[in-house]
Amino acid sequence: MKLPDNLRWELKAPLGILLHDTSKENILHHIPKDSFIITVGDATTEKMFSFNLIPSLSIVDGFEKRQKRIPPSGDVTKVFCDNPAGEITAQSIDAIKDALKSKTPVQIMVNGEEDLLVLPVCVHAPQNAVVLYGQPNEGLVIVKVTQEIRNKTQQLLNLMN
Repeated sequence: MKLPDNLRWELKAPLGILLHDTSKENILHHIPKDSFIITVGDATTEKMFSFNLIPSLSIVDGFEKRQKRIPPSGDVTKVFCDNPAGEITAQSIDAIKDALKSKTPVQIMVNGEEDLLVLPVCVHAPQNAVVLYGQPNEGLVIVKVTQEIRNKTQQLLNLMN
């Protein structure tokens, strides 16, 4: 599935709460206890690791703002997939579904770009999931997965061809 140009602006709006204060205390204040935590993005994943909060699922690509970096990793099961920029591949969706059924923590290493994978993650995540991802130059977005979020992200996926 490719991202059409007319959807680019819609995807710039945060799917959840945008936190400008990304301190551990503020982030934890917005995550219910016993949540299934999912991070999308290298900087977001690294921040959670630095807080000693290991996400159940993390999705990284080894880049931050188009600059190569060493992907954050810990004692996690690694899964690999290809996902070119501006696309969502069937392979990446299958990797997400498989990771969500696996023993946690799991990290998906994306060859390409992971940004758009927030959409299928929100569709397939368990009900108690909280998805965290970076909003470039603004802060951190926290999305509590609800049926409303599932519907919205599924509609966005349906608009991609």
